[in-house]
Amino acid sequence: MKDGIHPKYQSVVFHDIGADYSFMTRSTMTSKEKITWTDGKEYPLITVDISSASHPFFTGKMKYVDAAGRVEKFQKKYNWAKKEG
Repeated sequence: MKDGIHPKYQSVVFHDIGADYSFMTRSTMTSKEKITWTDGKEYPLITVDISSASHPFFTGKMKYVDAAGRVEKFQKKYNWAKKEG
């Protein structure tokens, strides 16, 4: 393998903000944010919206997302009136 062409592979902490769950794994991702893990060492912190801790497929629980009025909001945003037949 050539030197200097591969990204650094390191331990990283991912924080799922939806479930308030953190886990450490290895990744090539980097972040300016840091967190002190349970072992006392500091690792880059990557925040994610969803992980296996909050995804309905893995948890078996369905989260209700308010989807009512999305079409109306879109029409209002772009000044589209409902066409009446």
